[in-house]
Amino acid sequence: MKPRHKKLAFIGAGVAGIAVIVALVMNAFRSNLVFFFTPSQVIARQAPVDRAFRIGGLVEKGSLKRENDGLTVHFVVTDTKHDMNVTYKGILPDLFKEGKGVVAQGRLNADGQFVADEVLAKHDENYMPPEVANELKAAKADKTKL
Repeated sequence: MKPRHKKLAFIGAGVAGIAVIVALVMNAFRSNLVFFFTPSQVIARQAPVDRAFRIGGLVEKGSLKRENDGLTVHFVVTDTKHDMNVTYKGILPDLFKEGKGVVAQGRLNADGQFVADEVLAKHDENYMPPEVANELKAAKADKTKL
């Protein structure tokens, strides 16, 4: 092989290697990307059915129910317009309370119920995801018009 051909082969192998690395990184990024939705958006079928996403809102008062195994809990997340039933198996965060903000990550099951893999409670009295805050403000505005 001539030195020129060796050089072109080396450059071609480098470009192919970089392309494979970029493809692997993009695939990992796409599979780990998790979108946020409110209960109203989930009911409007804007949320993906075949992949994980996050749902956020307020834990409806009086909705928290624990099963006998001590780990499985059922609760309702609301944006004051619509409610979404959530099932979670695990230990809830210390800040998790009814009437407070929550973000749950998981998937919809065949019955349309949200099965969470992870539950995050807000860490500060003033913090709420912007999407949830906007939905709650819009819902309050709608109630005052009635």
